[in-house]
Amino acid sequence: MRKSSALTVASSRASSPALLVLIAISAAFAAVPGCAAPRSGTKGHPSALASSSTSAATDPNGAPLVDLPGVPADPREPILAEAATTLLSSQHVLRKPIDDALSKDAFEKYIEELDGGKLFLLESQRAQLARYELQMDDELRSGDLVLAHKGAAMLNKQRVEVAKLVANLLAAPFDFTAAESIETDPKKRAFCKTPEELAARWRGVLKLQVLERNQQMEDILEAKKKPKPAPAKDAKDPKAVDPDDAKREGIAERALGTIPDTFEGREEKIRKELAVRYSTQFTRLGATDKLDPAETFLNAVNAVFDPHTTYLAPAQEANFDIAISGKLEGIGATLQEQDHYILVHDLVPGGASWQQGKLEIGDLILAVAQEGKEPVDVTDMPINSVVAMIRGPKGTVVVLTVKKSDGHIETLSITRDVIRIEATYARGAVVKQGPKGEQVGYVYLPGFYGDLGARAKPGERNATDDVRALLVALQKKKVGSLVLDLRGNGGGLLTHARDISGLFIPEGPVVQTKDSDGKVTVMADTDPSVAFTGTVVVLVDRFSASAAEILAGALQDYERAIVVGTSATHGKGTVQSVLDLDRMRKGGGDPLGLYKITMQEYYRVSGGSTQLRGVVPDVLLPDPTSYIDSGERTLYHAIPWSTINAAKFTKTPHKWQAPELQTASSARTHANPEITKLTEFAKILGARKEKTLEPLEKKAWQEEKKRAKAELEALDPKKSAERAPVLQVEALPVGPQAATPADEKIRHRLDRWKDDLARDVWVEECTRILGDMSKTK
Repeated sequence: MRKSSALTVASSRASSPALLVLIAISAAFAAVPGCAAPRSGTKGHPSALASSSTSAATDPNGAPLVDLPGVPADPREPILAEAATTLLSSQHVLRKPIDDALSKDAFEKYIEELDGGKLFLLESQRAQLARYELQMDDELRSGDLVLAHKGAAMLNKQRVEVAKLVANLLAAPFDFTAAESIETDPKKRAFCKTPEELAARWRGVLKLQVLERNQQMEDILEAKKKPKPAPAKDAKDPKAVDPDDAKREGIAERALGTIPDTFEGREEKIRKELAVRYSTQFTRLGATDKLDPAETFLNAVNAVFDPHTTYLAPAQEANFDIAISGKLEGIGATLQEQDHYILVHDLVPGGASWQQGKLEIGDLILAVAQEGKEPVDVTDMPINSVVAMIRGPKGTVVVLTVKKSDGHIETLSITRDVIRIEATYARGAVVKQGPKGEQVGYVYLPGFYGDLGARAKPGERNATDDVRALLVALQKKKVGSLVLDLRGNGGGLLTHARDISGLFIPEGPVVQTKDSDGKVTVMADTDPSVAFTGTVVVLVDRFSASAAEILAGALQDYERAIVVGTSATHGKGTVQSVLDLDRMRKGGGDPLGLYKITMQEYYRVSGGSTQLRGVVPDVLLPDPTSYIDSGERTLYHAIPWSTINAAKFTKTPHKWQAPELQTASSARTHANPEITKLTEFAKILGARKEKTLEPLEKKAWQEEKKRAKAELEALDPKKSAERAPVLQVEALPVGPQAATPADEKIRHRLDRWKDDLARDVWVEECTRILGDMSKTK
């Protein structure tokens, strides 16, 4: 008899939480340079054992496989498995059958998540797990995730063995005279067949790290021989050093300590440092959350449906909320790991720590306490755990024990507050080419942020209100044209993509969505008012995705704007709903987390999808990132492109012609030496990216790096900061945090942003395209 459901899935799409359009770019956790280690979703390191019977099997060499017990299941796993089965089979836009074929694909993804760098498991161990290759679908339906716990236990066992191996390898000097090499691309190498092969791989990994660290030390020694440049007299000078950057540089130098003059001395010092670092890392990797094995298992299954369907365990839920809202509650400090400790890397301007003035960049956090409770030693604690202890509701107090840069210990009480992450918010400016140039508006929108659904509160910042405020400010200044910069915008809330489109067009359809039943819904702007009536260029790149593509595509279809960019956009044409599993559960219990599931596809008002193909610019610019493999088409199991009928909409009348604008722009960019340097730089990086086999003989490695450095330095685009600005920039205030910044550090950061914008050759070209458009009005 089937057990009663512990979860209720809402059948109405309207009752689901807010629809999101989010870019999900997979990134491997890099434990070593050039080598992908186990994915962060794995964390698989549990301890206790609970066996399950399996049939006898042999490894590829014919040896019998020893059955490995698993780790205990969390009581929430059957509920999560049932939720996944129900949602994927009835709510996902593809409704793929959960069968053996899907299980086989999911198993390959599971192994990639477990040990993507092929630095822990042997081929025989992979073969042992392969006995479950066709059972993942059955385990999902039953709620008994055997593979999840077998894999976690096996990885944990191997991590212990690898920790011993690494410690032994680092105990003696390496031989850098042998003509050896290492393949740094995990996709190009197989799992090791023997422990000896695994030891050889790790030896290569560590030797490469020693060579790279030694080069860093040599560069520092060389730099110390050169006279330091005179400090800039004006903070607005591009050569001026941010005081915080200077502090961080001092931290790095102190961490290095005294650098020996000889290679032998440096090699010994580096090995000792690596031994401490790896010991700490392996200890921290041994920490686990009870749901880690299930999370890895579920997300391997999710990945076979599409790249954006994801289970977010409770530990990940807070980070998701921060990413989409652009704010959190805490002390306003950015932390990073440094050996056994947690280092204060930065302070958020206006945050609680910033205002208190006692916590400083470079402080080491030794212990954390909640007000009135005993402090908890955070030495060797995973950074996520420390961050979770420090975050908390606004108005509550956290007590930190910190070690200052001079060595003395202090105890600091900090009252938590709402921290707004300014880098996630829209920014604006008025730019012009020289004193007599025409004023052009500039709005940079990094994401479509705002609180989700019922969590939204009056007065909270969101993308639509911030962009509207900037456009109103530009209209008051009688600015007649605008560059809307969506470069790097990975998406966010779909509703804000619709509403921001409405700031430029009268009422009308903005985007169409189609659900798994084939039902098409039109999302329209119903407000006839327009916030900006001037000429518009939308600037995009290959990293503009999701909601950014909806906005760019709508303005392009309406011919309200010219889309300018270095390539087609990312190509994500799917819509995710974020479901709170705790709200769907019958009864209480430990938190379950969130399920982000692809329930719809979206289409432009012209009928075409942006899925895979993206938004193709009307005016193409040379691409400085052509060497990067990116876009939806590169993602595992991306949903195919499709089309539906166009919606009824009215195009904006204009006189400019896109082909003429392209011709004029191409002539300028081909003659621009800075853009030529950027494209040549991209070609060199692209060629170097293909060279994944690194020499480990010291002389050969250094000669290769010397050649590469000389080649890149000749074209290094960073040197463009030394040229005169091409644009004059006047920043616009927006939001309660940005009125008239009186703090010197905030002013310095604003000046640095303005300086970068003043030297942006792509924005400069957009202003010229706007000039061409105005001539044809």
